[in-house]
Amino acid sequence: CIRQAPERREQESASTPPIRYLRYCSMKFPIYFVALATAPTAGAFVSHNSANLSRTKSSTFSEPSDTSGDTFTAPSGSAFEELESYKADLVRMCTRSEKAPLDEIQDMVAELEMLGEQVGIGQASSNSGLLSGEWELLYSPEDMTRSSPFFWAFRRAFPDESDQIFGITDSIPAPIKEVGPAFQDIEVEVSNDGRSASGKFVSRVKVATLGGAATSIMTTRASVVGIEGLDGIRLRIESTKPEESTVLKKLGPLGEFLNDNAPPFPSGDALERAAPGSSEVVMRTTYCDEGLRISRNEDRYREPFVWRRKGFSGDAFEI
Repeated sequence: CIRQAPERREQESASTPPIRYLRYCSMKFPIYFVALATAPTAGAFVSHNSANLSRTKSSTFSEPSDTSGDTFTAPSGSAFEELESYKADLVRMCTRSEKAPLDEIQDMVAELEMLGEQVGIGQASSNSGLLSGEWELLYSPEDMTRSSPFFWAFRRAFPDESDQIFGITDSIPAPIKEVGPAFQDIEVEVSNDGRSASGKFVSRVKVATLGGAATSIMTTRASVVGIEGLDGIRLRIESTKPEESTVLKKLGPLGEFLNDNAPPFPSGDALERAAPGSSEVVMRTTYCDEGLRISRNEDRYREPFVWRRKGFSGDAFEI
């Protein structure tokens, strides 16, 4: 079925800051971003096995829906088995040695979402309770760092400069820079009436530079400040920091102290100063069950991220 595009929340108007200050923000903040993105971070890669899909699938891409069916019909054994088969095929496609083309992932994801809706599995992620937990990234349409909501917000703050900056950092070849794996830890509490939510969101992306000689973990922390329909949560970026730097660890006790106590960069406040409202983004999760999650940046909806669960909320790493 073709689903309707979600309504976007209207941006609140804000007074225009002085031109000189905007020029300062547009110059300084991208420079800080380049420093963060190329900072030494840890490289540990998910092992990938090549796999050929047993069948060819095609589908029509559709936007998310904020409505669900009026009745629930228990899935038949064959329908459930077909859904499980598609999930296994999608995981194999995402983890094969050669990265799958985006259009193949889009087709497979659309088929999986359609099957999930038909059998009543993986829907209404905002309220299902399955979103909370620790997740490992299997597929990113761009560089793995782009799975962090910080970069979604950065694009909103600097729409004209961001692609050029990303192009510079993404073009740094291995082994000078290697990225992965990436993890997200999510804690969401939904109100009894299902109309509001709160919680915490942590994104961690490991990056290694200089052939692994210097590593750290790019960590972005955000707050869950609301829900958007049945499949969206609104995030407000708070801070960004390279953690567990091996360069600092080589300094002995002083380095350990700096690693543990250096304050994070208040990236959310900086984004707001550059472009009011840019520190908030919406993550749409169009499929989420006990083991697999498909999420999207609402501003770039056609580019899905595929995640595999590593633990439920009580088992996830400490925020």
